[in-house]
Amino acid sequence: MEAAPLYEDIAGGPSGGVAHWLTTSDNLRIRVGFWGHAAAKGTVLIFPGRTEFVEKYGRTAQALQDRGYASLAIDWRGQGIADRMTPNRAIGHVGHFNDYQKDLAAVLAYARERDLPKPYFMIGHSMGGCIGLRSLIEGLDVKAIMFSAPMWGVQMAPPLRPVAWGLSTVSRPLGFDQTLVPGQFEESYVFRTGFAENTLTCDPDMFAIFQEQLRAHPDLGLGGPSLRWLNASLVEMQKLSKLHTPACPCLTFLGTDEAIVDPQAIRNRMRQWPNGVLRVIKGGRHEMLMDSPARRAMIFDETAALFDAQLT
Repeated sequence: MEAAPLYEDIAGGPSGGVAHWLTTSDNLRIRVGFWGHAAAKGTVLIFPGRTEFVEKYGRTAQALQDRGYASLAIDWRGQGIADRMTPNRAIGHVGHFNDYQKDLAAVLAYARERDLPKPYFMIGHSMGGCIGLRSLIEGLDVKAIMFSAPMWGVQMAPPLRPVAWGLSTVSRPLGFDQTLVPGQFEESYVFRTGFAENTLTCDPDMFAIFQEQLRAHPDLGLGGPSLRWLNASLVEMQKLSKLHTPACPCLTFLGTDEAIVDPQAIRNRMRQWPNGVLRVIKGGRHEMLMDSPARRAMIFDETAALFDAQLT
């Protein structure tokens, strides 16, 4: 188990955090960051969204530690400082969406080997919510889950949807599946968008932190997705929509100003969730875990209450 960098200068996480490199079953190197303490009630597995990285969840780890929980965050393949999947490291790419489950298998083996505090819980944001739903359906052993704007569908103008399916599908046999999705950019979103126009957060201080993190460590940056990533994600979301809903206690947050994932897909799933609650946050954007202090406190208080209820 080899130590990996943890950029504490940008993380804003609890003291004493550690990071390690892990090797997946298909021989890729990914990274995990762990923040823990001796009296932790359990460990929260943090599944980040596309383009994200361990340090972006340092403040989430601090909020969870303040409420008694350890945290384990992941650099999925193709992002953060995990192995990138194309020669152009600015393009987000994956071979098959189920490959992310190989990353998760390595993370769970790490948790067992280090005997991280049990029980386990999960927070899944955006793409991490899609990966997390698949893992739950396949038997991930966690006591409860919080989803933040989970990617169970993506927003897309109706005329573009058949184009997206068609172009991304033919890109694979024709050999241009590693190219950027048309209309996407290699530059990180937070550098090509001003705060006033951004779809991520309502808090200017958090938006500035997003920019500062990537200025300090440009190797963490990631641009738009490849056509193959798009196709793999569309196929996965379609498959998941036809599968059963797990019974694990679940709390999902959705903002009324969500502009990236599909709110209707979230509503449809949560209506079926036997132990699930959908919390719609007025004025919330895509990254409510990284918003105003008051909004973040409310979200983490409710999340910790759900997790605490499973401890008795």
